[in-house]
Amino acid sequence: MAPCPSIPSTTRFPTLPRRIRGRRRIPDLKRRGPLHEPKQHFVLFCEGKKTEPAYFNAIKRCCGNTLIAVEIVEDAGVPKTIAKRAVKEAKRRRRKRDSFEEDDEIWAVFDRDQHPDFKNAVQRCEQHDIGVARSDPCFELWLILHERDYDRSCNRWDVQKDFEDLRPEYDRSGSKTPDCDDMVRRVEEAEERAEAQLRRREEQGAPFGNPSTTVFQLTRAIRDADERAKP
Repeated sequence: MAPCPSIPSTTRFPTLPRRIRGRRRIPDLKRRGPLHEPKQHFVLFCEGKKTEPAYFNAIKRCCGNTLIAVEIVEDAGVPKTIAKRAVKEAKRRRRKRDSFEEDDEIWAVFDRDQHPDFKNAVQRCEQHDIGVARSDPCFELWLILHERDYDRSCNRWDVQKDFEDLRPEYDRSGSKTPDCDDMVRRVEEAEERAEAQLRRREEQGAPFGNPSTTVFQLTRAIRDADERAKP
């Protein structure tokens, strides 16, 4: 039998993979990236403290995508105050250039009603790229559009009374909210009606005219983001 050749001292054996050097794998201490995509946040500053939050919470449940977060700031004040708070929040988030908060959407949700600074509040929000879900005269107009068309000049009391007739579980005194989980099943119909209604106001040269609402732009934005985040 021929003798085994000697191995030169300069020869280096390949390094064994970490996982088989010993019984336990040596952890990789390098910083890892996020395991999941970040959430896109929709931050809603709402004038109301019952009906609007109840509705948008139902929208959250309807979408249900864990990558989409809807944060509701209820009872946020009159339109002027809401605009001020929304602008402040938008600036805070946009300063974080290395943060996923850059892509968050800030929305102001308020009524025309009798507020003297309504148009100024809308303009301030738009100047700072804040979405505006406005309703003239009130949010219940948007809710009615889930059930049927509504296109006659009206005040807050008329609209709330008409909505109460449509949804008996709703109480315009504020003690009861409507069944929003049922209503959001027809949100696409409401969006189509609201968009057509707003188009008529614009054709009349009164984009802020009564009745009108832009809440459909917010619900579409949330639903579109939810759809994009699906695997």
